[in-house]
Amino acid sequence: MDNHKLKALIYPRVSSRTQEKEGHGLESQETRCRQYAAQKGYEVAAVFPDTMTGGGGYLKRPGMKNLLSFIDAQPNERFVVIVDDLKRASRDTRAYLDLRDAFRQRGVRMECLNMKLGDTPEDEFIETIMAAQGALERKQNGRQVAQKMKARMQSGYWIHNPPVGYKYQTVKGRGKMLFADEPLASIVREAFEGYAIGRFQTQAEIQRFFDGFPDFPRNKKGEVTRQRVTDTLTNPLYTGYICSENYGISWLKGHHEALISVETFEKVQERRAGITKAPKRKNIGEDFALRGYVCCGDCGVPLRSSWSTGNTKRYAYYLCQTKSCDSYGKSIPRDKLEGEVGGLIETLQPTQQLVTLAKAMFRHAWDQRLSQAQEVIQSGQRQIREIEKQVETLLSRIMESTNTTVITTYEDKITALEKKKIILSEQLANQAEPTGTYEEKLEPVLTFLANPYKLWETGHTALRRLVLKLAFADRIQYDRNQGPRTPEIALPFKALERITDGRVCFGAGDRTRTYDPIITNDVLYQLSYTGAAGFIMPGRVAGKRNCHAASAIGDLCRCG
Repeated sequence: MDNHKLKALIYPRVSSRTQEKEGHGLESQETRCRQYAAQKGYEVAAVFPDTMTGGGGYLKRPGMKNLLSFIDAQPNERFVVIVDDLKRASRDTRAYLDLRDAFRQRGVRMECLNMKLGDTPEDEFIETIMAAQGALERKQNGRQVAQKMKARMQSGYWIHNPPVGYKYQTVKGRGKMLFADEPLASIVREAFEGYAIGRFQTQAEIQRFFDGFPDFPRNKKGEVTRQRVTDTLTNPLYTGYICSENYGISWLKGHHEALISVETFEKVQERRAGITKAPKRKNIGEDFALRGYVCCGDCGVPLRSSWSTGNTKRYAYYLCQTKSCDSYGKSIPRDKLEGEVGGLIETLQPTQQLVTLAKAMFRHAWDQRLSQAQEVIQSGQRQIREIEKQVETLLSRIMESTNTTVITTYEDKITALEKKKIILSEQLANQAEPTGTYEEKLEPVLTFLANPYKLWETGHTALRRLVLKLAFADRIQYDRNQGPRTPEIALPFKALERITDGRVCFGAGDRTRTYDPIITNDVLYQLSYTGAAGFIMPGRVAGKRNCHAASAIGDLCRCG
């Protein structure tokens, strides 16, 4: 055969982008193939590199697909395909045989630098054996990689792509480890904690929260997707533990820093499994602070908002859009409605005497909380020991059982108990001596209680919504003719009111009664947490339980 009439097509291949970027696999394969073509007297017509695994069908590889299309486009030319090694053509036995048949149908032969390929039955047998060997090596390599990955996961190291808020850093002697990636870590933490305590009512609100940070990861369209929010809120990796169904790992303590507690994560899952909230409004904007917080006085449906364009300027309105309502389509100027609601908030400002009394209550609660800490720790330790005994009992039953269903049930119970143990351990850790001074913890609470209107008059939409969530226990009913109806005041202000009106008290006559303020831990924690919001209905505390109410106030000061 006259080799000078043959044109060579070179096919180099590596398995990954890492090999392509950090190694010289493609370049060295092409160099060797060009040297071989020169020795044979072939003219190199083109090179078709691939960066893809050798497993599976050859048509999945863009380089090989282009090579075959190049041959089909020139049916009158005679080609020879050169590969550095038979494994470069394929590491799958069936795919290799199909590729060889595809070349033969086109009248093209393949030549390999490391072995001679012939047409005799013996040559085909050896060629098939070599192709099978390549497939075996690929599967063995895959098994080894999977085993190493599982072993590293079982050792407490995450091996997959880091979620938002984490990044990999190489640590000498330990390999790549997850570390908090700021500011994304703080953004994710705030989203979890805000959703757990009610600051964010829906996942749509978290989506908008994420979208407000330019550095937060987006898709190709520049959007923060709903799936991204769901994946973030359901990832237990943020608790410092590793879970993987593929590797059979459940709540294994990892070597990375936790961004949130397991308790916070469980609260988020409970909220996600609750009542479905309204979907995201794309046009919510920052123009109407009362949207969603004020209802029509006639039908009870939340008022909508809109802009109206006049001859010289635009006008902002609230209005009811319930067609069966008497107030349907009747607009209320934004400034009028928000001004009247601001007047309600201004009346919530307590006297200096009440603020002083509240301060004394907080002081007493702080001391009570410290005195109870040791008792709480001992109780938690007893519960942990009891859980450990239950786990040991279940493990013994698993060893004795031969029924697969029973074993699976026991394993599920063990997983639930281990998760409960983790939450208890975190709660005990939170019983440690509080950081910071009492005054530092008290300041954010009293600042709001003393003058909520100060935040309202800033005009900032986010702050106004925060004030609404903290000041009122329910939506405000608004009559377009008579104005806002008497709203249900939130617990902190209601408690201060009851201190002075004598409705909640116990003891002898009116002049000797001891007033019993009602303030719970959850509300106080929300007041102290920047951006927190939520409504907790008041409960009555009297007699000996009064000290427990004060102790609950101390929880706020400790959390700060």
